[in-house]
Amino acid sequence: MARVVVAGAINWDINLHVENFAKVGEEIPVSRITRVPGGKAANVAVAAARILGPSQVSLIGALGKDFIAEAQIEILTKEGVDTSGVKTVDGESGQAYIVIDREGRNMIHTLFGANLEVKPEDLLDSNCRRLIDESSLITIMDPPLETVFKTVDLAKERDKPVLWDPGVRCSLGVEKLESALSLIEYLVVNEVEVGNLAETADLSKAISILLHVNQDLRIIVKLGSEGCLMATREGIVRIPGVPLSSFGMTVVNTVGCGDTFLGVLSASLVSGLEVLEALKRANLAGAFKATRPNTRGSPTIEELSEFAEKVAIRLG
Repeated sequence: MARVVVAGAINWDINLHVENFAKVGEEIPVSRITRVPGGKAANVAVAAARILGPSQVSLIGALGKDFIAEAQIEILTKEGVDTSGVKTVDGESGQAYIVIDREGRNMIHTLFGANLEVKPEDLLDSNCRRLIDESSLITIMDPPLETVFKTVDLAKERDKPVLWDPGVRCSLGVEKLESALSLIEYLVVNEVEVGNLAETADLSKAISILLHVNQDLRIIVKLGSEGCLMATREGIVRIPGVPLSSFGMTVVNTVGCGDTFLGVLSASLVSGLEVLEALKRANLAGAFKATRPNTRGSPTIEELSEFAEKVAIRLG
């Protein structure tokens, strides 16, 4: 029985490694190309499964009728993710074309494909309904907006906590997303997204606007190498970043760090950790992933435990 349900995109990532990003009209050489499984929701599901173990995480999404779909299902199943909530539709599976520079920074161009076909009515399918009923936490990434709203409604009907990372939809603003924001427990955004969502560059003002919509909301802001913070009506708590270089580790690829963060956060919450301890664990996992080349470079529970011990000894 899966304790975490993740809803959103499943993509195939084509990573182009370059020295520097091209200017408009400029041609630059690609030093290396990799083709790996990705998609925010699939990445989150895998990251959570590597912490919780087989059959503890399920995925709701869609794939096309192509070779990508077959590969994705095989890979997800090997990772221990329950894919009974993934449907197959006509057309292409989602694909992302990612340019990564020598500093690990990235630019992403996405073909959403089948990911756009996850409809609200799909959640009433017997498989999806069972997954939601049996879960302890619903983690929502980037399905179509109407499907986000339906997922939140179903979760609330069943008294299930919801963690939502709205990503690019933050640009829609608070008013258009208020029906979901008013019902969820955890909102996860980065610095740019929280500003877009609240339509202000002032972080304190943005937090105030969001708490006005939902005073019980836990607003988690990812700060990249600087760590993260959590804002509630009680105040703000900051968790510092991990100085990887002091551990002899190098940033290789930041693509997927946020997904790792979210997956480990979800897994930690359903494991019974208090939210601040869960955030510290997620923060470590995101830093660990930055040292791995693959999008799904999230740590296993053993790797995370070893890394956490190393960090505690050095920083303690």
